[in-house]
Formats: sequence, structure tokens, C-alpha cells
Amino acid sequence: MKKIEAIIRTAKFEEVHTELAKIGISFMTYSEVKGIGMEHPTTQQYRGTSFDVGFIPRTRLEIAVPSNKLDAVIACLLKCAQTGKVGDGKIFVFDIQEVYRIRTGEKGEKAL
Repeated sequence: MKKIEAIIRTAKFEEVHTELAKIGISFMTYSEVKGIGMEHPTTQQYRGTSFDVGFIPRTRLEIAVPSNKLDAVIACLLKCAQTGKVGDGKIFVFDIQEVYRIRTGEKGEKAL
């Protein structure tokens, strides 16, 4: 089993979510995050005063999948989240030792 953590543009979330559902990914966790990387935040004006916007908003997805679905999920993320511009995001893959479903006590891939 693998855990995929992807940081993507917030504007791409709905497209990514729709395509992941098409390949059978019915569960994920997402959160709104802010960060900074190679894409630099812009300066904006408010009532004649310039200010730095600070960190850039992004969406973080956390998806647990059986190992045999890893390549399909990665391909989906790369296809749907890419704009070709700096700031498209990152994908991280982690090994999962074990998973348990709290409600039933199931473990392993049955708990996903």
C-alpha cells in the first residue's frame, strides 16, 4: 500500500477529483495549504498601499491506494494538475505499513 501526497494548484482540484473518481479512487483527504517555492508571490495594491501577498495558496491531497493502483493515480495527477508553468506542485509517495478501519476493525487493503 502507498500514500500519495500531492500539492497542486487549487484551481485544478475539481478536475483532478473528477478524474480520480473515474479511475476508482473514492476516498481522499484534501486541505487548503499555503507555501512558497520557485513561484514567487506577487505584490498587490489595496487602497493605494502595496503589500506582499505572502505565501501562495495550494491544495494538498492525501490518497491511500493499493500498490497496484499507484501508477494510474500518479499518471492521473500528472495529466490533470499540469499547466506547464512554475508552481504546478509536487507529488510525494510513501510506503504504508498497515491501515485499520476504525468502524469495523478491518486491516490491510480491505480497510482502504
